[in-house]
Amino acid sequence: MKKFESKISTNTLHIRQGLPLEAKIIMSKQRITQWYEKHHGDVYIAFSGGKDSTVLLDLVRSIYPKVPAVFCDTGLEYPEIRDFVKSIENVIWLKPKYTFKEVIEKYGYPIISKEQATYIEDYRNAKSKKTKEKRWNGTPEKHRFKISEKWKFLVDAPFKISGRCCKYLKKNPAHEYEKQTGRKAFLGMMASDSNNRGVTYQQYGCNMADHKPPQSWPIAFWKEDDIWEYIKTKNIPYCKIYDTGITRTGCIFCMFGLHLQKVNRFVILKQTHPKLWDYAINKLGLGEVLDYIGIEYGK
Repeated sequence: MKKFESKISTNTLHIRQGLPLEAKIIMSKQRITQWYEKHHGDVYIAFSGGKDSTVLLDLVRSIYPKVPAVFCDTGLEYPEIRDFVKSIENVIWLKPKYTFKEVIEKYGYPIISKEQATYIEDYRNAKSKKTKEKRWNGTPEKHRFKISEKWKFLVDAPFKISGRCCKYLKKNPAHEYEKQTGRKAFLGMMASDSNNRGVTYQQYGCNMADHKPPQSWPIAFWKEDDIWEYIKTKNIPYCKIYDTGITRTGCIFCMFGLHLQKVNRFVILKQTHPKLWDYAINKLGLGEVLDYIGIEYGK
């Protein structure tokens, strides 16, 4: 079998992102076949019910109809997402050991970004001066791995901060499933989603045999416009929550990236799902956190 590619240059990524959709479909199906054959069919589709994983599901099952989809039921999904997932055949539902409430009470709230939340948590809980110094000022070579100057005031916040939600609510259940079944994942990640995902794709390519855990990102070189073009031209079903103006599904109580949003997701949530908004803001204490940061949430 042909060895998986790795070390994708920035130029190559940009060229691939600029290809027409049909060319991207051909390339993605090639990578799906490579991953499927490498693992002798012991694969699965990480399915969130969102638009990206919906396209991924259609691509994989257009070649291998019996590949199971796996949905992690974190309790943080929109009701419309859960209903859509229930409409899909051959979906395995996983349940995390902890609830979002338990995670934030024990470890802290997910704010700003996973990276910054982790750095703040590290600084607060550091047992050595070296760790504190690293998180406050970065490494000697570069000012990396540090709390951003903009967010250093959060070190003194009257609430816990952590980037552990995804680990306990999504990653751990998926890892346990992989351990029990031996199956390897297809994920609907795209390099355009974030800088970190772009770096990961350029380091490994689509089929990440050396990644821990091993996983495949067959649509890594796609962009959001490609996703919608595929859905419309192929006329595949998708969750209708996108028709309400909500552009990102994911965990509805997550505060990562909230400060970057032009239209605040909690302001929208109050309009579309007022009971969920009240639970998040008042029962889970997100209102106190957002007030401290200075982010509007529709109060």
